[in-house]
This record gives sequence, structure tokens and C-alpha cells, in this order.
Amino acid sequence: MPLWKKLWLLFTAIWGLVAALNIFTILAFGEDVEPGRALRPLLLGIAVPALAYLAGWLWARWTGRGPRNGPDRAA
Repeated sequence: MPLWKKLWLLFTAIWGLVAALNIFTILAFGEDVEPGRALRPLLLGIAVPALAYLAGWLWARWTGRGPRNGPDRAA
């Protein structure tokens, strides 16, 4: 597994934990909690790691370190 994927997994685990704690705090201790208030941390908890993976994947492809399926590459 490439280093960027290992770092992405670490980042995702930390980001997910912080997002989950944020959502829990909003739902548990919010006095007038409307349902949409915890939606933003939930969406960010999913979208940011996905975008970080996309950026890492694109970087690996651009620098030539990623998998490519072409005639010059052995399968």
C-alpha cells in the first residue's frame, strides 16, 4: 500500500472521530436542536476524506506513481 493511502487512512480516522464527536455534542447538548444542525458536520465528515482521497489519487496518477492500464505497462 502506498504511503499516501496510509496517511489518508490515518487522516480519515481522525477526521471521522472528530466529526462524530461534533455531531454527538450538537445532538446531546444542544437545547433547541433542529434536525439540520448536525447535517453539516455529517456531510463534511464524509466529503472531506473523499476529496482528500481524490486529490491523492490524482497526484499519484499525475506523478506516475499510480496504476495505469496501458500498452507500455505490464499487467
